[in-house]
Formats: sequence, C-alpha cells, structure tokens
Amino acid sequence: MKICVAGAGYVGLSLSVMLSVSNEVRILEINPERVAMVNRRESPISDEYIEKYLREKKLDLTAMSEPEAAMKDAELIIVATPTNYDPELNYFNVDSVNAVIEEALKFAPDAEIVVKSTLPVGFTEDARKKFGTQHIHFSPEFLREGHALYDNLYPARIIVGTDSEKVGHDFSALLAAGALKKKEDIPVVIMKPTEAESVKLFANTYLAMRVSFFNELDTYAATKGLSTAKIIEGVCLDPRIGDFYNNPSFGYGGYCLPKDTKQLLANYRDVPSTLIKAIVESNSVRKDFVASLIVKKNPKRVGIYRLVMKSGSDNFRSSSIQGVMKRIKAKGIEVVVYEPMLREDSFFNSKVIRDLDEFKKSCDVIVANRRTPELSDVSDKVFTRDLYSSD
Repeated sequence: MKICVAGAGYVGLSLSVMLSVSNEVRILEINPERVAMVNRRESPISDEYIEKYLREKKLDLTAMSEPEAAMKDAELIIVATPTNYDPELNYFNVDSVNAVIEEALKFAPDAEIVVKSTLPVGFTEDARKKFGTQHIHFSPEFLREGHALYDNLYPARIIVGTDSEKVGHDFSALLAAGALKKKEDIPVVIMKPTEAESVKLFANTYLAMRVSFFNELDTYAATKGLSTAKIIEGVCLDPRIGDFYNNPSFGYGGYCLPKDTKQLLANYRDVPSTLIKAIVESNSVRKDFVASLIVKKNPKRVGIYRLVMKSGSDNFRSSSIQGVMKRIKAKGIEVVVYEPMLREDSFFNSKVIRDLDEFKKSCDVIVANRRTPELSDVSDKVFTRDLYSSD
C-alpha cells in the first residue's frame, strides 16, 4: 500500500517506520532538517526503537517537503501534525490538520484520511461537512514519548473512529499487521469519530488523575512527616489499584496530558462536574508545594537537572520541572540549567551550564524530577520526590 504520513514527530515517525517495513511510506514534513535526517536514516527524536529500525531495517521510507510529491497516488493519508489548545481563549488550533486535509483532497482525492493528531471533540464530523467528504476518520494514539515505536509494535488497543466498517477494518488490520504483538492479543474497537475523540481525552485525563492522586498522597505524607513509600506500598497492594504508574513527581507534563485535561474541562462547561477541574488545579497546586519545599532550603543557586518531561524523552513541552523552576525564580533565587538537548546559552533568562561537573559544584540544590546515577556523587544536594527511578 502507498501511504503518506504528514508529520515527522514521535507519532508520525513511529507509524512511518513501522508501516514502511511492508508498505511504501512517504513522510510529509515541513522541517528540512528532519527530512534530511530521516533520509539519512537518522532519528530526529529520541526513541531507541526508531533509531534501531532506521539503522538496521530495510525500510521503504522517504521523507519530503512537497505535498504533491508526498501524496501522489497515495491510498491512505495519515495526519500526525501538531495541534495545540489555548485554555484562556478556549481555542484548539487545528490549522495544520486542516491544511493537510485540504492538500490531500487536492493531490490524492480518492485516499482515505485518518487523523492521528489530538483533536477537539466533534472535529471529524465538522471537517467532513466543511470539506464535503466522508473520507475523513480519526484514530487516537496512545504512545509514550521515547517509546513511541515500541508502543506501536505492542499496542494495548487499536481504536478507529469512523462510520465506515471497511475503513475501520482495513486501518486496524494495517496497524495490527505492522505490530509484533499477536493479532489475536490486540483489542480492536471501532466507534463513531466523536466517541473516539472523547476516548483520547478521557484516557489521558484518567492518567493525569492517577499522577495527581499519588502526588497529592506524597504532599500529604511530606506535610505530616510520614513515609510516602510505605503508604503507596500499602495502597497499591490492592489489586483494584495496582502497583504501577504510582511514582511521585513534580506534576504531569508533556505534550498530551496538560493540553488534553484542559480541553476536556472546556468540553464540560455545560455538564455537571467537579473532578475534571480538580485534576487541572491539582497539577498547579503540586508545583506550588514542590517549589515551596525548595525555597525553604534557602539556596543561593538552584540547579535544574534536565528540562525534559520524562526519562528517555527529548521533549521540553510543558514539563513539570519548568513550572517549579519559574516559581523558584519568582522568589528571586538564581536558577541555572543543565540540559544537553538545549542549543541556546540561556533558558528563560537562566544560564545554561553545559559542563556537568561545573553544574554540580556550583549549585546549592539540584532539582531533578527523576533520580539518575549521574548525580549519585552529589546526592546530598539533590531534591526530588522520585521513589522508584521510573516514570
């Protein structure tokens, strides 16, 4: 099958790599550096499996920046371009998705279009009316940054939002065929597009709720002088709760959770509720609490060890440690940053120190969302709420 994937971020690139093992895949990407890297079989994002596949597998994969060349003769267009939600304006920017759909209808009018980008609820139905076609569908992604290809190869489920039974069957079969997990072990659910859009937002909001719950447990234990680890152990031995996704942090962050929780909250304006709002507020309260604990140490210089949202990621977007950093700076305390992925010499007017030894020596307190062997020699300086060295 000839497939065009629009967007070479972690969603688009991981899908492209997986599908290009057995299909002809062309990536449409506006960033020329990413195009060049993919064509050199180098990964523009940090992901062990993507890097391995690009290096070792024979892939029918080409990246390009011209829509006509990328889409010509394509039977399937997968849209994986970035979207963004502004909670103050209650505005979800889907311009990039609309642009790809418009180009697809122009250069590949017979192709089915499946959107993987996060969308506001109701987008697919509205887009069908706007563009006058029923060939637009939605399939939510449930990928972890840094493990995107792995999650495609071993999916927890495949969901397709469509009114076409054929499209639902064909697209889910395509993803299942590319996976390494046995087909019979992959749950497939086909539903209406608006229901699939809702699934994405509710799933991510539940994950945010779980993060917030264990963070508030940690806040309680720290305030009362109790052992967070012992309380979590006792709570999570209940099989209904489970011993997973329970490691305290500075808050949930990244590309999806902050955006999706706020978008879902906006959708609840006419629906009686309190929980969704509390999840959003809890994340801000947690950063306030963490920052207050650091400020109480009266440091002259605070070091931020890594800006990335989680281990194995190269993404700074809405990482929780940035919220903590801003709160510390607001108290007039000097803050410096150690982040190997940063090219700039400063980050929000904070000096970037590239030498790790210099960074460790010059800071009174080192703030790290997760423990790492790199900081073991200055463990007395490290401030973290991490218990298990995992996300």
